[in-house]
Amino acid sequence: QVQLVESGGGLVQPGGSLRLSCAAAVLTLDTYAIGWFRQAPGKEREGVSCISSSAGSTYYADSVKGRFTISREYAKNTVYLRMNSLKPEDTAVYYCAITKWGTCPPRGPFDYWGQGTQVTVSS
Repeated sequence: QVQLVESGGGLVQPGGSLRLSCAAAVLTLDTYAIGWFRQAPGKEREGVSCISSSAGSTYYADSVKGRFTISREYAKNTVYLRMNSLKPEDTAVYYCAITKWGTCPPRGPFDYWGQGTQVTVSS
């Protein structure tokens, strides 16, 4: 069974940084595009970032552009989301998801989702 495990969330002050990780068990991520999503209480889930299977293309939501960086490390079968200059409005549960459609944005649905990691930005 495919498992995606997110880690790296936590409590951080405004202006601080976190790096989220998304690691896969059973499955090799090389041919998958990876997306990061977030959902704040009372709000709909939103796409934050995406990276293609080749890492040749990336996508960022306008709200995080210039502050977040997505990357992938094939040898560790892991994708990262570096989050800088965090704001209280970045507070949410962050999820990673993978899609066999290797482009970013993908042409099909995301197939597997992680359980999420909480990010709280507060002073």
